[in-house]
Amino acid sequence: MRIAAVAAGGLALAGLGGAVAFHRAGEGPDGAATPYSREVVDRQGRLLRPFQTDDDMWRFPGAVGEVDPLFLRMLTAFEDRRFASHLGVDPLALARAGGQWLRNGRIVSGGSTLSMQVARLIDKREDGRTMAVKLREMARAVRLERELGKQRVLDLYLSLAPYGGNVEGIRAASLAYFGKEPRRLSPGEAALLVAIPQSPEARRPDRHPEAARRARDRVLDRMLLAGVLKPEQVASGKAERVPVARRQMPAFAWHASGEAMAARPAERVHRMAYDRTAQETLEALLRERVRALGTRLSGALIAIDHRSGEVIARIGAADPLDHERQGAVDMTRAVRSPGSTLKPFIYAMAYEAGLAHPETLIEDRPSRFGTYAPANFDRGYQGTVPTRVALQMSLNVPAVALLEAVGPQRFYARLEQAGIRPVLPRGEVPGLAVGLGGVGLRLADLAALYAGLARGGEMPELVERQGLPQPAGRPVTDEAAAWHIGDILTEAPAPDAALTGRLAYKTGTSYGFRDAWAVGFDGRRTVAVWVGRPDGSSVPGITGRTAAAPILFDAFARLGPPAAMPPRPAAATPMSHAQLPAPLRRFGPSREEASDTRDLKIAFPPDGVRVDLGAARGEMEQLVVRTTGGRPPFTVLVDGRPAGRFGAQRQANVLPDGPGFTTLSVVDGEGRSASVTVRVE
Repeated sequence: MRIAAVAAGGLALAGLGGAVAFHRAGEGPDGAATPYSREVVDRQGRLLRPFQTDDDMWRFPGAVGEVDPLFLRMLTAFEDRRFASHLGVDPLALARAGGQWLRNGRIVSGGSTLSMQVARLIDKREDGRTMAVKLREMARAVRLERELGKQRVLDLYLSLAPYGGNVEGIRAASLAYFGKEPRRLSPGEAALLVAIPQSPEARRPDRHPEAARRARDRVLDRMLLAGVLKPEQVASGKAERVPVARRQMPAFAWHASGEAMAARPAERVHRMAYDRTAQETLEALLRERVRALGTRLSGALIAIDHRSGEVIARIGAADPLDHERQGAVDMTRAVRSPGSTLKPFIYAMAYEAGLAHPETLIEDRPSRFGTYAPANFDRGYQGTVPTRVALQMSLNVPAVALLEAVGPQRFYARLEQAGIRPVLPRGEVPGLAVGLGGVGLRLADLAALYAGLARGGEMPELVERQGLPQPAGRPVTDEAAAWHIGDILTEAPAPDAALTGRLAYKTGTSYGFRDAWAVGFDGRRTVAVWVGRPDGSSVPGITGRTAAAPILFDAFARLGPPAAMPPRPAAATPMSHAQLPAPLRRFGPSREEASDTRDLKIAFPPDGVRVDLGAARGEMEQLVVRTTGGRPPFTVLVDGRPAGRFGAQRQANVLPDGPGFTTLSVVDGEGRSASVTVRVE
């Protein structure tokens, strides 16, 4: 025995000498070349979706600070008790291994330290248990510790340790076997993760659960003897069930993650503005609700923090992997008919231009606009109603009448100026049908427009990636008009079992029951929902109110308590119908106006007013001129230059020459005239 001990001691010294020799020969660490899985993470760094490496591995960089300290104590106690004190090679462990070698005539245990194991994992070309291989591992371990230090060596072990199949590193293993990050592990979980790398294929719990359990229990027993665990911890660890299948890696924000990866393939970590909790919660909600609505249906949802413009969650399909529902199609980016969801912006422009007020009366009765004869969804009519009620009830005839007054081309141009790219059929120009869904929009565009209403008329540029500068917002309407629209939509009838008054929202249903929409906002968040079939086929009976609105309200409920709406701005003066100026009490010519041919007046714009037409931004808009009295036809002049003619509708859109003072004149059919001077900005 004495001879064996001496020989073992000589072996240990030979090992150290060999390590030094290899070290001097220049063998160095090359773990930096190891490819790691690319990741898409949320605003807090939580994993949304990882991607396999080019060699089809799940492998993440490990870090001591991101792993449960209990696992680290168990790992060093089981694998390398003197890790903190040796220089990469443990002489006592080598002496033990040498004694076993001399007694058995072969290597029984290699006396490997964690540093030596890392050296072997880095250089995967080395194979076998020969003395030459061991000496090379020792050399590399010495250099690893000298150049990288203890913590970095341990980081490399946490990154590269094999866990069976294409899983390497503790983070990948914890996600694959437990479905969670390794920051907090139970004693049983930690013991299993310590045991598997010793024989990764034979102890894979998804293939050999009984072998994995036995190996885990041996680790637990050793930890009791080492004083790392208490008896009750060992007992609870042995009582834990061993996982018998691998879990799917996280796959949240499927379409957005793939889009981010394709845009910047060289980046390993993509940090998005999303919130994983919201993303996960809303994905589950959308998937559950759409499945209940029927087959072949899909859905999409965007949630925005409109104060910052950051996207909280974006869901392109109810189930991205469901081929029957065409889940591969990202419906947040698809161009579809928005139905009635653009109506609030027609009203906003009418309010902004002084053509109407929430309390202005408007007619909802069968009407023709040239060859266009819109009808309400239920084929009924409400008669004379305030524009507030007309918008809340989503009446079609009043919306078209206001759009005619605003001008469909001007309305279309305003959408473009706000950064939206509406799509018209080839060869078409903006017409009155635009207000009822006769244009194509993306869900992301619609969400941004409503976020603009929520922000007082300034539409944000949506931010999906962290670290990007916040672009300047673009105006979609003025502050007073935006507030009025929000106030009106807050009182819109809520879907069944939901409370009215908690958020401002609007629904829409496209022609032929192809698309169901619901968009809404509170004081902080804007959410937009689409439901339908990605191929554009009809879904008889589907509507925004019955299919999309319940999802919208549930989405807000799951995002937390509603945020208070902003207070009324000073420009949005509260007025009753009786307090309105005469031209604003009723939209369109009243009986009195139609019969009054004596006093021609310009009702809008008032004399001396300042009018913001976007001249300073280089995006001059048209100015609405409206008259009372006189006899049609009317001719309008801008600074003495004829700019247009109009008849019984008593209004026209004109384009001033530029910023500064402009004189507007109107001459009626009998030669009477009226003029005002305004300042164009």
